[in-house]
Amino acid sequence: MTVLAHMDHRPDLPTKELPVKWVIVMDRDLPRGLQANAAACLAASTSQAVPSILGSGGEDASGGAHAGLPWTGCTVLAASSAIVRRIRDDAARTAGVVIADMAAIAQRTNVYDDYLAELARTGAEDLSYYAVSVLGPRADVDRLTGRLPLLR
Repeated sequence: MTVLAHMDHRPDLPTKELPVKWVIVMDRDLPRGLQANAAACLAASTSQAVPSILGSGGEDASGGAHAGLPWTGCTVLAASSAIVRRIRDDAARTAGVVIADMAAIAQRTNVYDDYLAELARTGAEDLSYYAVSVLGPRADVDRLTGRLPLLR
């Protein structure tokens, strides 16, 4: 896959000290519900592409089970739709970086096969994006996302 397939699993370190970084850059002007949906979908897609980002689950003191979470952490950043597009395109050309994107057409369709069919009919230059997930070497992710603010 990428260099991430061989990344050192380090759940013992603070996220700021990890050699990898994971961010989701969200269109800041989307309604909150669409933002939440895009973040959830991109997290699922990214964790399928790089399953090693998920830590092991654990039990609480009462014996209740809790699913594993990404040991890398994930920061959700805000940007204009134009910046989301630029970051997505730049990240796609960056070796060693894993991206997942949420094209606007994904949230306009209710049937997954319809989404795939519309995607196949739409040229890359005509796609707009609600959000993009970028996971990779910290320096590359920092270079791509700059000083974008947190989504609030």
